[in-house]
Amino acid sequence: MSEVRRVGMLTGGGDAPGLNGVIRAVTTRCTGEYGYEVVGIKRGWKGLLAPEEDSVVKLGVEDVRYILQEGGTILLSSRTNPYKNEGEAKKVVENMERFGIDALVAIGGDDTLGVARRLHEDFGVRVVGCPKTIDNDLSATDTTFGYDTAVSIATEAIDRIRTTAKSHERIIVVEVMGRHAGWITYGAGLASGANVTLIPEVEVDMDAVADLFKKRAERGEKWGIVAVSEGVTLGEEYITQDVERDEFGHVRLGGIAETLAKELKQRTGIDTRHVVLGHLQRGGTPTAYDRILSTRYGLRAAEAVKNGEWGKMVALRGNDVVTVSLEEATSETRTVPEDLQQVLSTFFG
Repeated sequence: MSEVRRVGMLTGGGDAPGLNGVIRAVTTRCTGEYGYEVVGIKRGWKGLLAPEEDSVVKLGVEDVRYILQEGGTILLSSRTNPYKNEGEAKKVVENMERFGIDALVAIGGDDTLGVARRLHEDFGVRVVGCPKTIDNDLSATDTTFGYDTAVSIATEAIDRIRTTAKSHERIIVVEVMGRHAGWITYGAGLASGANVTLIPEVEVDMDAVADLFKKRAERGEKWGIVAVSEGVTLGEEYITQDVERDEFGHVRLGGIAETLAKELKQRTGIDTRHVVLGHLQRGGTPTAYDRILSTRYGLRAAEAVKNGEWGKMVALRGNDVVTVSLEEATSETRTVPEDLQQVLSTFFG
């Protein structure tokens, strides 16, 4: 196998605060310490599946020196799945060869890293993964960058919403991101002191929620805050914005807060409104924690390239950044465990 000279890097899926920190760290270490050439691949897997004129750009230290504090990703992103149609995964490999890319750093969540794993297994692509998701739901790592920022933003939003709820004596239901795992809602609900925090891992007891607000009203508190994950259901099906699915088969969730607000108003008689935080949670400047974590991940990913740790993902274990197999990293969704679920029940009220 030929030695590594040119390292490609891409970001896939939803953007997350800290992506530019990884890009900066990988580029700086690979070019400055290891002597590799680094190229950025724009628009995720789409940049290798259907390259455009600007899809592959050379990256140097000066290109990334001041991007640490910026949200989003300078390499752009997409939800492209090379395994959706037969033969397209091979095109990705062929275009890597075309652009002279010897190794690849793939930064993304379970979908992006799932593709990376399959490319490594099916074609022997030399790839290292880096965990990115504000949902914090990747297994094999203690946390993912972007999560801390998302929780901080959601917490501040709920803090602000509370003053309106109290002033107008309303219940306000706040919809937070989280499809299968309620990590952001758990963190924001706990940190903001929400009266009720609902996550996908726990079945909703509407009788208990309604009774809570009725009792609060009886003692003169005709207001309250409900934090709810977008993936919470009141039956068997998700509440969705439309029936369309992305290339990985995911529907666009949205509407649980509105549904809950209507149900609570009907059951309690208290004026109830809803707020959807949406993309606000993933945008803007990353927290100091996410800047540091993404930098550590990027440095370790560059080291993994140098060491030839192919088919691995960098991960946080305690205070150490280590590598784990992509198979382990993408095998299951990391959900809020039962002991933390019980923490939420302690502050139900």
